Amino acid sequence: MCSVDTLVMAVPRVEDGAGVWRIARGSGVLDVNSSYCYLLWFRDFARTSVVALASGGVPVGFVTGFRRPEQPDTLVVWQIAVDGGQRGRGAAGAMLDHLTARLAVDGALRFVETTISAGNAASHGLFRSFARRHGAPLVRDLLFPAEFFPDTHDAEFLYRIGPLLR
Repeated sequence: MCSVDTLVMAVPRVEDGAGVWRIARGSGVLDVNSSYCYLLWFRDFARTSVVALASGGVPVGFVTGFRRPEQPDTLVVWQIAVDGGQRGRGAAGAMLDHLTARLAVDGALRFVETTISAGNAASHGLFRSFARRHGAPLVRDLLFPAEFFPDTHDAEFLYRIGPLLR
């Protein structure tokens, strides 16, 4: 176990994909993508993602994100997770803060969006806390009702945070 202060926040490398896939699988709440997806994500969307590394370069958390093609000033957080042994230490918030600060350097980041299922209390709290820390408004709306999904899946709520202060 380590503190958030000892974690290194980095642009993910393709080699981090396997470790991130294991974290997603162990989260118990994420829709787990194929291991191939994480490799591809870190090849094509590394700049809009972050990985938290413990000593030895071992991934212990990640955020996958992308810019919306129609709204390039908006970062969509696809997934965020922290390894079970690291939860409750502020790593998720630190990763979000690091990623948005990195993307804001070019002045093109104004909004953060994510979707969260109704039962994911930790993510609801994380994004509300992010909005408060950044002094940004948060709007929450139903995006995908449960009946839109062809399998058993909770409704997904869209969180839109911003405009972010520069």
